[in-house]
Amino acid sequence: MLLGYNTNGLAHHDLVEAIDLLAELGYRSVAITIDHASLGRRGPLFYEQIDAVSAALTRHGMRSVVETGARFLLDSHLKHEPTLVSPQPEARARRVEFYRHAMEVATLLGSDCVSLWSGVVRDGAGEEEVWTRLIDGLIPLLEWAAEDEIPIGFEPEPGMFIDTMTRYDELTQRLPSPLLRLTLDIGHLHCQRETPIEAVIGRYGPRLVNVHLEDMRAGVHEHLMFGEGEMNFPPILAALAATGYRGGVHVELSRHSHDGPAAAKRSIEFLKGMGSWE
Repeated sequence: MLLGYNTNGLAHHDLVEAIDLLAELGYRSVAITIDHASLGRRGPLFYEQIDAVSAALTRHGMRSVVETGARFLLDSHLKHEPTLVSPQPEARARRVEFYRHAMEVATLLGSDCVSLWSGVVRDGAGEEEVWTRLIDGLIPLLEWAAEDEIPIGFEPEPGMFIDTMTRYDELTQRLPSPLLRLTLDIGHLHCQRETPIEAVIGRYGPRLVNVHLEDMRAGVHEHLMFGEGEMNFPPILAALAATGYRGGVHVELSRHSHDGPAAAKRSIEFLKGMGSWE
């Protein structure tokens, strides 16, 4: 497995410079969060940036995944909106179109997956109505995933419609597809007391296509620097290695961009001696 970092923790950096920085520190994979200045829109400079990012990944021998969780990319007023479960069809369509863009980015970069989540239900809609919205949005994504040969890493996220592994299981039962894989945030398991974490990792190992890692406290969804939470990482990393997972394990410290280089350095120093990293 490859030690990686999410660029949402280097949000004040140029994307290529962020990749260079991570490579210098010793990271082998990068989770590229699409944002306003980071491959966020097609335009005259889009393909120039794609070429520059692709060249940086090749230069450093780094793998990548594409992340779609930028806070205010589609709506300048409301974080993470619109989503696949938003009430307005046109709003959901905007999210689907953005995911098509993300698939194109992943294809052009040769990324391992496109990572996404369900969204928050904000209108009090009934359970089956929300399931319909979500599945209707995912169906075209899975069709594009098949065309582009890029799997989807679906992430259960605290506070969202699909928040726990039990809800993720229901999703995969309602929408069975080999391309609907799993982005597993290890801190979320601890936050929501889905334990023992090692057993959860073992159960879902065959579905893993992307992993997020940070420290966290039970019951509090706050991504913390390693050593500031409650998590015991050596057995967690051993469990990941035991699954045979060979992809990126990406540090996600999205609120640390103000101190991004130092946070990335502290993270790799903390983790380097614990896991079976390639």
